[in-house]
Amino acid sequence: MGKPLVYEILQKPATSCLIGICTTIWFYIQKKNIGYANVGLSYETAVEGHHWRLITSAFSHISVLHLVFNMSALWSLGAVEQLGHMGLGVEFYLHYSLVLVVLSGLLVLGFYHILIQKFKFEYFRRVTAVGYSCVVFGWMTILAVKQPSSKLELFGFLSLPISFAPFESLIFTSIIVPQASFLGHLSGIIVGYSIAWGLIHGMNNYWALTMLGWIVFMFVFSLKRTGAFDFNFIEIEQVTDSSLPTVGFVASGNSRSLQMDALPLQSVEIV
Repeated sequence: MGKPLVYEILQKPATSCLIGICTTIWFYIQKKNIGYANVGLSYETAVEGHHWRLITSAFSHISVLHLVFNMSALWSLGAVEQLGHMGLGVEFYLHYSLVLVVLSGLLVLGFYHILIQKFKFEYFRRVTAVGYSCVVFGWMTILAVKQPSSKLELFGFLSLPISFAPFESLIFTSIIVPQASFLGHLSGIIVGYSIAWGLIHGMNNYWALTMLGWIVFMFVFSLKRTGAFDFNFIEIEQVTDSSLPTVGFVASGNSRSLQMDALPLQSVEIV
């Protein structure tokens, strides 16, 4: 007989909170009928200054199956929180979850940049990525290096050896789910190995809070700058250039909604 759910939640407080945040955001997106194009990350929107999408894309999911798959894997990977004796633990989990969210997203944009600028694959200019899988794949990789004997449990009945889980899952999702973002998942794996091998290290409470502070600042600044959300108490001097594309807004009662070109479903990548 397994452990009571409440007991497991207390053993994985950070994981439980992250699952709660992703689930709440998914319900909000469904209730407000928000499309993935409004919260997802693409090269085109990043160039236009929508840097806030680096965060919103990571915590958004386009379907309940997408959410359940990511959260099921994340729940299993929450075992990292219980490995304080191995130099991991809750603080390590929180610190490097923050690193994974930011660096994996930046790495995806870097891949898009190379494919667009060097290889002229214009398709990747408007591909929109959403989902927490970059972080999930990152933690799979870290756990595979730190504790290769552990298992990855999915949906409560599927069990994979963690040592092979990152690349097994990368291949499996690419075959089974055509929209799965190979580059997004690969980015999570690369950042995960960088953390596990000590190439990225030194995170502590000071640096984590400093990084979080800059993320919040850039999030609010880019929201205000792009006009995606109106912060009346923040004033940013606008520089108008008639040669640049503009983003318009459509009035809707007392609110403002972003007017964007609808993206075809083929242009979304699930991460």
